[in-house]
Amino acid sequence: MGSLSIWHWLIVLVIVALIFGTKKLRNVGEDLGGAVKGFKKGVKDANEEADSSKDDGLNRKVADTQDPARPDTAARSNPDAIDVQARDKSE
Repeated sequence: MGSLSIWHWLIVLVIVALIFGTKKLRNVGEDLGGAVKGFKKGVKDANEEADSSKDDGLNRKVADTQDPARPDTAARSNPDAIDVQARDKSE
């Protein structure tokens, strides 16, 4: 019987509640909950900041590697545009 059973933990909890009082324990619980919420918010903000900086880096790489001499992709996606080379091949 090296471990403590549930009854042992309940007795310890009652003794702690008698010594410190429920108001003090409630305040400690609220402080601990606030600290955990603050920590989670900080981690979430850091992750969002890292993701946004990663996205900015990727957008810069794409903009830097884009060839300014290439025609705009909007012209290629226009179905009414005539492709002269394709027309010559089909004839």
